[in-house]
Amino acid sequence: MTTTSNFSWELFNKVPIIGIVRNIPMETVKKIAQAYVNAGLTTIEITMNTKDADKIISYLRTNFPELNVGAGTVCTTEDYDKAVKSGAQFIVTPIIDEIVIKKAVQQNIPIFPGAFTPTEIYKAWSLGASAVKVFPATQLGATYIKDVLGPLNIIKLVPTGGVSKENIKSFFQAGATGVGMGSSLLNKKIIANNDFSALETYFKSIVAEIQ
Repeated sequence: MTTTSNFSWELFNKVPIIGIVRNIPMETVKKIAQAYVNAGLTTIEITMNTKDADKIISYLRTNFPELNVGAGTVCTTEDYDKAVKSGAQFIVTPIIDEIVIKKAVQQNIPIFPGAFTPTEIYKAWSLGASAVKVFPATQLGATYIKDVLGPLNIIKLVPTGGVSKENIKSFFQAGATGVGMGSSLLNKKIIANNDFSALETYFKSIVAEIQ
C-alpha cells in the first residue's frame, strides 16, 4: 500500500507552529479551527488519545482544506493506521518507534518523531524523520536547540513542550524549523469562556512574534 500525504511544507513554513489539540471535544475544535484559520495559523495536530480523534481529523480535513491536519501521540502501528485512514497529513510521536517511522517514510507521510538526546535525535533523523520533535523542551529551552544544531546542523528540529508566547522567538533564533504548542497556544481559560474572537486575537499575537 502506498499512500502519499498532501502535507504542504509551503503552508507549514509560512507559520511554522503546530497547535496541539488534546482532550478537546469535537464541537469546540470546530470553533477553534475557525479562529485558527482566521489568525493565519496553518498546521494543527489532534492527539490520538483525544476522544473521537479520528472523527475530528476527518472533519477538519473536509472542512478546512487550508490547514495541514495531523495526528499526534501516535505510539503504535494501530494508532498510525487509524490516523492515516482518517486523513492525517502528518504524524507526530512522543517517542521513537522504528516500525511507525519506517511505515510513514515508506508511505511518504511526513513524520515528526519525539526525541530528546542528541543520539535519539540523530537516530530519528537517520530513520527518515521529516523533522524531529524535541520533547520535552521545557527544561532545557532554546539554548539546548542551539547546542544540538552545532554538530547536527542538517537536522530539522521542532521543540515542543515549554514553548510560549514569551520565548517562541528565541527558539527560532536558535535555529528551530518549527515549534509545537499545546496549552500555551490553545489557551484553556479563553476556550472555557467560549470567547473565540479573543482566542483568534491571542493566536494572532503569537503569530506576530515570529513574523
